[in-house]
Amino acid sequence: MRVKTDSYLQCSQSLPPRSLPVTQSPKSLASYPLSPNSIMSPFDKQRGAGSGLFALFALAVLVSTVAALLLGHKIGYQRGYHAIKVETQKVVSSSEQTAKELKDLQITNKVLTNQVETSKQELAISLANLDELRHDKNQLNVENKQVMQLNDLYAKLLSEKGGMPLQVLGAKIEPLPENAFEYGFDVGMLSDDGQAKDLKAILTLQDKDNFIEVPLDPPTYSIQGIVRIRGRFVMPKGFKPLQVKLSLEAGKQEVEQLYDWKLGDMVDNMPLSLLDLGDPDESPIVSKESGSSDKKPSAKTEAKKQD
Repeated sequence: MRVKTDSYLQCSQSLPPRSLPVTQSPKSLASYPLSPNSIMSPFDKQRGAGSGLFALFALAVLVSTVAALLLGHKIGYQRGYHAIKVETQKVVSSSEQTAKELKDLQITNKVLTNQVETSKQELAISLANLDELRHDKNQLNVENKQVMQLNDLYAKLLSEKGGMPLQVLGAKIEPLPENAFEYGFDVGMLSDDGQAKDLKAILTLQDKDNFIEVPLDPPTYSIQGIVRIRGRFVMPKGFKPLQVKLSLEAGKQEVEQLYDWKLGDMVDNMPLSLLDLGDPDESPIVSKESGSSDKKPSAKTEAKKQD
Protein backbone atom coordinates (compact mmCIF):
# COMPACT_ATOMS: atom_id res chain seq x y z
CA MET A 1 0.00 0.00 0.00
CA ARG A 2 2.85 2.37 0.71
CA VAL A 3 4.48 1.74 -2.56
CA LYS A 4 1.32 2.67 -4.40
CA THR A 5 0.97 5.78 -2.39
CA ASP A 6 4.48 6.87 -3.00
CA SER A 7 4.24 6.33 -6.69
CA TYR A 8 1.04 8.31 -6.76
CA LEU A 9 2.76 11.10 -4.93
CA GLN A 10 5.68 10.98 -7.28
CA CYS A 11 3.49 11.19 -10.28
CA SER A 12 1.60 14.07 -8.90
CA GLN A 13 4.78 15.94 -8.16
CA SER A 14 6.11 15.41 -11.65
CA LEU A 15 3.07 16.99 -13.32
CA PRO A 16 3.40 20.68 -14.21
CA PRO A 17 1.24 23.13 -12.38
CA ARG A 18 -2.22 23.84 -13.79
CA SER A 19 -2.50 26.87 -15.84
CA LEU A 20 -5.48 28.92 -16.70
CA PRO A 21 -7.41 27.95 -19.78
CA VAL A 22 -6.19 29.61 -22.83
CA THR A 23 -8.75 31.32 -24.87
CA GLN A 24 -8.61 30.45 -28.44
CA SER A 25 -8.94 32.92 -31.14
CA PRO A 26 -11.78 32.91 -33.55
CA LYS A 27 -9.52 31.49 -36.09
CA SER A 28 -8.72 28.49 -34.02
CA LEU A 29 -12.39 27.96 -33.36
CA ALA A 30 -13.14 28.07 -36.98
CA SER A 31 -10.72 25.30 -37.65
CA TYR A 32 -13.04 22.86 -35.82
CA PRO A 33 -16.50 22.88 -37.42
CA LEU A 34 -19.50 21.84 -35.30
CA SER A 35 -22.33 19.53 -36.56
CA PRO A 36 -26.00 20.01 -35.56
CA ASN A 37 -25.95 16.77 -33.57
CA SER A 38 -22.78 17.75 -31.74
CA ILE A 39 -24.56 20.56 -29.98
CA MET A 40 -27.85 19.54 -28.17
CA SER A 41 -29.82 21.79 -25.98
CA PRO A 42 -31.72 20.60 -22.85
CA PHE A 43 -35.06 21.04 -24.72
CA ASP A 44 -33.87 18.72 -27.42
CA LYS A 45 -32.87 16.13 -24.84
CA GLN A 46 -36.34 16.36 -23.23
CA ARG A 47 -38.01 16.08 -26.63
CA GLY A 48 -36.00 12.97 -27.45
CA ALA A 49 -36.96 11.38 -24.16
CA GLY A 50 -40.66 12.15 -24.83
CA SER A 51 -40.42 10.60 -28.27
CA GLY A 52 -39.02 7.43 -26.73
CA LEU A 53 -41.78 7.30 -24.17
CA PHE A 54 -44.39 7.82 -26.90
CA ALA A 55 -42.85 5.03 -28.93
CA LEU A 56 -42.90 2.74 -25.90
CA PHE A 57 -46.56 3.71 -25.24
CA ALA A 58 -47.50 3.08 -28.87
CA LEU A 59 -45.72 -0.26 -28.72
CA ALA A 60 -47.57 -1.12 -25.50
CA VAL A 61 -50.92 -0.13 -27.06
CA LEU A 62 -50.10 -2.18 -30.13
CA VAL A 63 -49.17 -5.20 -28.04
CA SER A 64 -52.30 -4.77 -25.89
CA THR A 65 -54.44 -4.47 -29.03
CA VAL A 66 -52.91 -7.55 -30.56
CA ALA A 67 -53.33 -9.43 -27.26
CA ALA A 68 -56.93 -8.24 -26.99
CA LEU A 69 -57.61 -9.29 -30.58
CA LEU A 70 -56.09 -12.70 -29.96
CA LEU A 71 -58.01 -13.09 -26.70
CA GLY A 72 -61.26 -11.94 -28.36
CA HIS A 73 -60.65 -14.25 -31.28
CA LYS A 74 -60.06 -17.14 -28.90
CA ILE A 75 -63.15 -16.34 -26.81
CA GLY A 76 -65.25 -15.84 -29.94
CA TYR A 77 -63.96 -19.07 -31.42
CA GLN A 78 -64.74 -20.94 -28.22
CA ARG A 79 -68.23 -19.43 -28.01
CA GLY A 80 -68.88 -20.09 -31.67
CA TYR A 81 -67.61 -23.63 -31.34
CA HIS A 82 -69.78 -24.16 -28.27
CA ALA A 83 -72.81 -22.67 -30.04
CA ILE A 84 -72.24 -24.82 -33.12
CA LYS A 85 -71.77 -27.85 -30.89
CA VAL A 86 -75.03 -27.12 -29.04
CA GLU A 87 -76.89 -26.57 -32.32
CA THR A 88 -75.38 -29.77 -33.71
CA GLN A 89 -76.49 -31.68 -30.62
CA LYS A 90 -79.96 -30.20 -30.96
CA VAL A 91 -80.11 -31.16 -34.62
CA VAL A 92 -78.90 -34.69 -33.82
CA SER A 93 -81.39 -34.98 -30.94
CA SER A 94 -84.18 -33.65 -33.15
CA SER A 95 -83.21 -36.10 -35.87
CA GLU A 96 -83.24 -38.99 -33.39
CA GLN A 97 -86.60 -37.83 -32.02
CA THR A 98 -87.97 -37.53 -35.55
CA ALA A 99 -86.67 -40.98 -36.40
CA LYS A 100 -88.28 -42.38 -33.24
CA GLU A 101 -91.57 -40.65 -34.00
CA LEU A 102 -91.41 -41.92 -37.57
CA LYS A 103 -90.84 -45.44 -36.27
CA ASP A 104 -93.76 -45.06 -33.83
CA LEU A 105 -95.93 -43.79 -36.67
CA GLN A 106 -94.95 -46.77 -38.77
CA ILE A 107 -95.85 -49.13 -35.93
CA THR A 108 -99.13 -47.26 -35.35
CA ASN A 109 -99.88 -47.37 -39.05
CA LYS A 110 -99.24 -51.10 -39.09
CA VAL A 111 -101.49 -51.61 -36.07
CA LEU A 112 -104.22 -49.46 -37.60
CA THR A 113 -103.90 -51.32 -40.87
CA ASN A 114 -104.34 -54.62 -39.03
CA GLN A 115 -107.32 -53.19 -37.18
CA VAL A 116 -108.84 -52.00 -40.44
CA GLU A 117 -108.39 -55.45 -41.94
CA THR A 118 -109.90 -57.03 -38.85
CA SER A 119 -112.78 -54.56 -38.95
CA LYS A 120 -113.39 -55.38 -42.58
CA GLN A 121 -113.49 -59.07 -41.76
CA GLU A 122 -115.79 -58.45 -38.80
CA LEU A 123 -117.99 -56.25 -40.99
CA ALA A 124 -118.22 -59.00 -43.59
CA ILE A 125 -119.10 -61.53 -40.88
CA SER A 126 -121.64 -59.13 -39.36
CA LEU A 127 -123.25 -58.53 -42.73
CA ALA A 128 -123.44 -62.26 -43.32
CA ASN A 129 -124.94 -62.77 -39.86
CA LEU A 130 -127.36 -59.91 -40.48
CA ASP A 131 -128.50 -61.49 -43.71
CA GLU A 132 -128.94 -64.79 -41.93
CA LEU A 133 -130.86 -63.14 -39.09
CA ARG A 134 -133.04 -61.29 -41.59
CA HIS A 135 -133.77 -64.58 -43.34
CA ASP A 136 -134.53 -66.28 -40.02
CA LYS A 137 -136.78 -63.39 -38.99
CA ASN A 138 -138.73 -63.59 -42.20
CA GLN A 139 -139.06 -67.33 -41.75
CA LEU A 140 -140.21 -66.85 -38.15
CA ASN A 141 -142.76 -64.27 -39.26
CA VAL A 142 -144.11 -66.72 -41.79
CA GLU A 143 -144.22 -69.49 -39.18
CA ASN A 144 -145.84 -67.13 -36.67
CA LYS A 145 -148.55 -66.25 -39.15
CA GLN A 146 -149.10 -69.93 -39.85
CA VAL A 147 -149.34 -70.69 -36.12
CA MET A 148 -151.78 -67.79 -35.63
CA GLN A 149 -153.91 -69.11 -38.45
CA LEU A 150 -153.82 -72.56 -36.91
CA ASN A 151 -154.69 -71.14 -33.48
CA ASP A 152 -157.61 -69.23 -34.94
CA LEU A 153 -158.80 -72.43 -36.57
CA TYR A 154 -158.46 -74.38 -33.30
CA ALA A 155 -160.14 -71.57 -31.37
CA LYS A 156 -163.05 -71.60 -33.80
CA LEU A 157 -163.38 -75.36 -33.55
CA LEU A 158 -163.19 -75.25 -29.73
CA SER A 159 -165.74 -72.47 -29.59
CA GLU A 160 -168.12 -74.52 -31.71
CA LYS A 161 -167.65 -77.45 -29.32
CA GLY A 162 -168.30 -75.39 -26.18
CA GLY A 163 -164.98 -73.58 -25.76
CA MET A 164 -162.10 -74.16 -23.28
CA PRO A 165 -162.74 -73.75 -19.57
CA LEU A 166 -160.78 -71.31 -17.39
CA GLN A 167 -157.63 -73.02 -16.10
CA VAL A 168 -154.02 -72.40 -15.00
CA LEU A 169 -151.53 -73.80 -17.49
CA GLY A 170 -148.33 -73.03 -15.54
CA ALA A 171 -147.13 -71.30 -12.35
CA LYS A 172 -143.81 -70.31 -10.75
CA ILE A 173 -142.41 -68.12 -7.96
CA GLU A 174 -138.66 -67.34 -7.88
CA PRO A 175 -136.61 -65.48 -5.25
CA LEU A 176 -134.92 -62.14 -6.10
CA PRO A 177 -132.51 -59.85 -4.19
CA GLU A 178 -133.72 -57.64 -1.31
CA ASN A 179 -136.32 -60.20 -0.10
CA ALA A 180 -138.29 -59.85 -3.35
CA PHE A 181 -139.95 -62.54 -5.45
CA GLU A 182 -141.08 -62.85 -9.07
CA TYR A 183 -144.32 -64.65 -9.85
CA GLY A 184 -145.65 -65.95 -13.14
CA PHE A 185 -148.92 -67.64 -14.13
CA ASP A 186 -150.11 -68.80 -17.54
CA VAL A 187 -153.92 -68.81 -17.70
CA GLY A 188 -156.01 -70.17 -20.58
CA MET A 189 -159.66 -69.77 -21.48
CA LEU A 190 -161.85 -69.73 -24.58
CA SER A 191 -165.53 -68.92 -24.29
CA ASP A 192 -168.19 -70.76 -26.24
CA ASP A 193 -169.11 -67.62 -28.17
CA GLY A 194 -165.48 -66.96 -29.21
CA GLN A 195 -165.46 -63.48 -27.62
CA ALA A 196 -162.81 -62.04 -25.24
CA LYS A 197 -163.73 -61.96 -21.55
CA ASP A 198 -162.48 -59.87 -18.63
CA LEU A 199 -160.21 -61.83 -16.29
CA LYS A 200 -159.80 -60.81 -12.65
CA ALA A 201 -156.89 -62.33 -10.71
CA ILE A 202 -156.15 -62.26 -6.95
CA LEU A 203 -152.89 -63.63 -5.47
CA THR A 204 -152.82 -64.36 -1.73
CA LEU A 205 -150.00 -65.51 0.60
CA GLN A 206 -151.13 -67.60 3.59
CA ASP A 207 -149.58 -68.90 6.77
CA LYS A 208 -151.28 -70.72 9.64
CA ASP A 209 -153.29 -67.75 10.89
CA ASN A 210 -152.90 -64.84 8.48
CA PHE A 211 -152.99 -64.07 4.77
CA ILE A 212 -151.60 -61.22 2.68
CA GLU A 213 -152.96 -60.19 -0.69
CA VAL A 214 -150.29 -59.43 -3.29
CA PRO A 215 -151.21 -56.41 -5.48
CA LEU A 216 -151.21 -57.37 -9.14
CA ASP A 217 -150.45 -54.91 -11.92
CA PRO A 218 -152.77 -54.86 -13.79
CA PRO A 219 -155.46 -56.50 -11.67
CA THR A 220 -157.66 -57.34 -14.70
CA TYR A 221 -156.85 -58.81 -18.12
CA SER A 222 -158.68 -59.51 -21.36
CA ILE A 223 -158.52 -63.23 -22.09
CA GLN A 224 -159.25 -64.98 -25.37
CA GLY A 225 -156.88 -67.90 -25.49
CA ILE A 226 -153.85 -67.55 -23.20
CA VAL A 227 -152.92 -64.74 -20.75
CA ARG A 228 -149.53 -64.53 -19.01
CA ILE A 229 -149.68 -62.88 -15.57
CA ARG A 230 -146.23 -61.58 -14.56
CA GLY A 231 -144.98 -59.38 -11.71
CA ARG A 232 -142.88 -58.98 -8.57
CA PHE A 233 -143.54 -58.35 -4.90
CA VAL A 234 -141.55 -57.80 -1.70
CA MET A 235 -142.19 -60.23 1.11
CA PRO A 236 -143.24 -58.51 4.35
CA LYS A 237 -140.59 -58.71 7.02
CA GLY A 238 -141.10 -61.66 9.35
CA PHE A 239 -143.85 -63.23 7.26
CA LYS A 240 -143.27 -66.83 6.18
CA PRO A 241 -146.03 -68.15 3.91
CA LEU A 242 -147.01 -71.76 3.77
CA GLN A 243 -149.32 -71.60 0.75
CA VAL A 244 -150.07 -69.40 -2.24
CA LYS A 245 -153.63 -69.08 -3.54
CA LEU A 246 -154.50 -67.80 -6.99
CA SER A 247 -158.14 -66.83 -7.51
CA LEU A 248 -159.38 -66.32 -11.08
CA GLU A 249 -162.72 -65.08 -12.38
CA ALA A 250 -163.68 -64.67 -16.03
CA GLY A 251 -167.21 -64.53 -17.42
CA LYS A 252 -169.23 -66.95 -15.35
CA GLN A 253 -166.28 -69.16 -14.40
CA GLU A 254 -164.28 -69.04 -11.14
CA VAL A 255 -161.13 -70.99 -10.33
CA GLU A 256 -159.03 -71.16 -7.12
CA GLN A 257 -155.64 -72.78 -7.25
CA LEU A 258 -153.51 -73.59 -4.14
CA TYR A 259 -149.72 -74.00 -4.24
CA ASP A 260 -147.38 -75.17 -1.49
CA TRP A 261 -144.62 -72.64 -0.71
CA LYS A 262 -141.40 -74.58 -1.22
CA LEU A 263 -138.09 -72.76 -1.83
CA GLY A 264 -135.04 -74.53 -3.24
CA ASP A 265 -131.48 -73.31 -3.87
CA MET A 266 -130.68 -69.72 -4.72
CA VAL A 267 -130.66 -68.63 -8.34
CA ASP A 268 -127.22 -68.79 -9.97
CA ASN A 269 -125.57 -65.40 -10.68
CA MET A 270 -128.32 -63.52 -8.87
CA PRO A 271 -127.96 -59.72 -9.21
CA LEU A 272 -127.07 -57.73 -6.11
CA SER A 273 -129.96 -55.31 -6.46
CA LEU A 274 -133.42 -55.09 -8.01
CA LEU A 275 -132.14 -52.15 -10.06
CA ASP A 276 -129.94 -54.58 -11.99
CA LEU A 277 -132.92 -56.70 -13.08
CA GLY A 278 -134.83 -56.32 -16.30
CA ASP A 279 -138.50 -56.89 -16.91
CA PRO A 280 -140.15 -60.10 -15.71
CA ASP A 281 -139.64 -63.13 -17.92
CA GLU A 282 -142.45 -63.42 -20.45
CA SER A 283 -141.50 -66.90 -21.67
CA PRO A 284 -144.10 -69.65 -21.28
CA ILE A 285 -143.98 -71.71 -18.11
CA VAL A 286 -143.31 -75.39 -18.77
CA SER A 287 -144.34 -77.83 -16.06
CA LYS A 288 -142.22 -80.79 -15.03
CA GLU A 289 -144.68 -83.22 -16.55
CA SER A 290 -144.44 -81.64 -20.04
CA GLY A 291 -140.69 -80.97 -19.99
CA SER A 292 -138.04 -78.71 -18.56
CA SER A 293 -137.98 -74.97 -19.20
CA ASP A 294 -135.00 -73.05 -20.59
CA LYS A 295 -134.57 -71.09 -17.38
CA LYS A 296 -133.97 -73.38 -14.45
CA PRO A 297 -135.93 -72.08 -11.42
CA SER A 298 -134.12 -72.04 -8.12
CA ALA A 299 -137.25 -71.50 -6.08
CA LYS A 300 -140.75 -72.30 -7.22
CA THR A 301 -144.17 -73.43 -6.12
CA GLU A 302 -145.72 -76.73 -7.04
CA ALA A 303 -149.32 -76.64 -8.19
CA LYS A 304 -151.95 -78.74 -6.51
CA LYS A 305 -155.49 -78.64 -7.78
CA GLN A 306 -158.10 -78.24 -5.13
CA ASP A 307 -160.66 -81.00 -5.10
